[in-house]
Amino acid sequence: MERSVLFADVAGSTALYEVLGDERAFALVERCLALMGECTAAAGGRVVKTIGDAVMAVFETPDAAADAAVAMQRRVEALGPELGVRLHLRIGFHAGPVVERGGDLFGDSVNLASRLCDLASKGQVVVDADTAQALSAARAVQLHPLYRVPVKGKQEEIALVELGWQAPTPEQTVIASVPPPSTAHARLVLAFDELALEMGPERRKVTIGRDHEADLTVRDRSASRAHAMIERRRDRFVLVDHSSNGSFVTFEGRPEVVVHHEELPLVGRGWVAFGQPLAEAGQRLEFRCVDTPG
Repeated sequence: MERSVLFADVAGSTALYEVLGDERAFALVERCLALMGECTAAAGGRVVKTIGDAVMAVFETPDAAADAAVAMQRRVEALGPELGVRLHLRIGFHAGPVVERGGDLFGDSVNLASRLCDLASKGQVVVDADTAQALSAARAVQLHPLYRVPVKGKQEEIALVELGWQAPTPEQTVIASVPPPSTAHARLVLAFDELALEMGPERRKVTIGRDHEADLTVRDRSASRAHAMIERRRDRFVLVDHSSNGSFVTFEGRPEVVVHHEELPLVGRGWVAFGQPLAEAGQRLEFRCVDTPG
């Protein structure tokens, strides 16, 4: 039978236990799981099971899964401020054939949906291109192509697509003062404190923030817990800011620009400070794009 399988988990739950303590964090995760269950039922779906801080749900159609995913993100995000924390979900769903046994679901579609959830960033809903094409026109306007990734058991790479769920704000504008990328880049070399990272086909995403689970941990309180990430999209690298105070980007030879709830392609060489200008930052990220040979 054909179904849409959705996985959603509470991102950064380990850090919640460190910040809030075991009892408060456990109660908060349980509340998130309950909200996800309510959103599933409201969209006509069924919670198959909970796995730690994650929910597996099934729906009749991709649109129903999308409705639930958007509702989950919005309700969990709204829950955070009243408790003094920032909460985010990572969600992935896929539409395809499944096998049901004893109330549980099995098959390639289940495995792919789980993998899509793993690939999602905090606050992100990710689907594959085939599922995106099965969504209605009303949902299609919320879709944004990401990049292709290899998936175990698949001969060809899977094209990832993001389902947007946040209402546009005046802050979500395009930065016109920075030149658009004119060259495809095979690698992005990053230097942060004593750590050196290289992004490319093997490493497509780096997370940045005060969260202990971030790839690059910023110690300054001006930075947000889930401050920003850098994604590889095709052969370009994009800084995506999710923070309260913004990311301050300086391209070599150009004035500093502020990226706040925006996306910015990284080109050439430059530096990024998180939550405050580069001149005031105790930590800074240096980046350098390496052009594709030949």
